[in-house]
Amino acid sequence: MEKIERPSLTELLAREYPFSVVAEAEGGYTILFPDLPGCMSVVDSLAEAGPVAEEIKTLWIETAYERGMEIPPPSYPEEYSGKFNLRIPRSLHRRLAESAEREDVSLNQYVATLLAARDADARVERRLALMELQLENISRRLRYQLSGMPFARPQRQSPRLVQLEEQAETVAA
Repeated sequence: MEKIERPSLTELLAREYPFSVVAEAEGGYTILFPDLPGCMSVVDSLAEAGPVAEEIKTLWIETAYERGMEIPPPSYPEEYSGKFNLRIPRSLHRRLAESAEREDVSLNQYVATLLAARDADARVERRLALMELQLENISRRLRYQLSGMPFARPQRQSPRLVQLEEQAETVAA
């Protein structure tokens, strides 16, 4: 069995790993390297984030290398070409082509505009649905408080609310 040669420490340290800096509610910032498990730190100011990120990445890689651990390669966001093929009924193709001609734009531009508009609408609809559920929860809490009954948090959140909150986080990112 052929042994795969391990990259040198210098090569590993030269890799560019993505990291995120998250503002904490109590103040300060958390630095996270998603590709390097457990590689994180906290800083007081954004000015410290870059130098500290480089330091903790270096220490993590050096320690993992010395211990013979596997050091994963950096991940990068997926790139999109801006192209995809779509099969549609001929009648829809004809209607879209006619509409594009009336608007005096190419079929590609017309369809891209329709898709972007519908995607924006869908994002707004998800945000509104989330806000509606949040308002319902606030209203429920206020009714409990006004009635003199202590407010007891439900043991489980509505699965729909959890799903909408996750979607809203994705949209915000």
